[in-house]
Amino acid sequence: MPPAERKKPSRKWAIALAVLVHLIFAVVLIFGIDWQTKEASPVMAELWSSVSAPATKPVPKPEPAPRLEPKPQPKPVPKPEPKPKPEPKLEQPKPVKADIELKDKEKEKEKEKEKKRKEEEKEKKKAEAEKKLKEQALKVQHAMLEAEQVALDKQREAAEAARQQAATQAASQRLMNDAISRISSHIRRFVVMPPDVVGNPQAEFDVFLIPTGEVLNVKLSRSSGNPAYDTAVERAIRKASPLPLPTDPSLIGRFRELKLKFRPNE
Repeated sequence: MPPAERKKPSRKWAIALAVLVHLIFAVVLIFGIDWQTKEASPVMAELWSSVSAPATKPVPKPEPAPRLEPKPQPKPVPKPEPKPKPEPKLEQPKPVKADIELKDKEKEKEKEKEKKRKEEEKEKKKAEAEKKLKEQALKVQHAMLEAEQVALDKQREAAEAARQQAATQAASQRLMNDAISRISSHIRRFVVMPPDVVGNPQAEFDVFLIPTGEVLNVKLSRSSGNPAYDTAVERAIRKASPLPLPTDPSLIGRFRELKLKFRPNE
């Protein structure tokens, strides 16, 4: 049977098979890029040239088939290039346990140094304070020693002065006693002893003199118990004027008033 007499359904099947073959071929090409180690197997397609129609029915004149534009074959999908892996950020290495311990030890050392420095400063201040206290104590002790020395010197001077004064007084007293003894002896030469004197009674007189030794007044301060003897002694004092005074000027002032004692048997 001539080609013009083919049935319409058979042509459609042929076109469908052709499209299918092209699609299969395109798929094989696409996957063949990735699977280069495998060769694509050929695809067999069988085309029917004619289909017998029943003889009883007249075959209508086939209408011209619409011209089919060949479908564009799909372009092979390019294999995506592998994206470069981002370089990992370099993280600073975390301190290991040994580094941490080392830092802790360094901190402890720093703390110990600071503590030691503070203790040294404290000890230094304490030593300076003790030194100042010792210096002050030494100054006070030195001042006390000086005061004691001054007091001792004063005591020594006072004792020396007292000794000298005592010695002077003793010497003066000796001179006084000697002078009084001479005066008393001088007066006794003028005493006229009464006949009725019994024993050795003592009569005391206060005698007032002038610097030249002359007697101004005579006063009986204590009687001997024998009025005749008391009168005889008073008369003798007045007759003995002027009395022999010492020649030392320092003693003249002490002979303004004399206490004289007389006994019959002297």
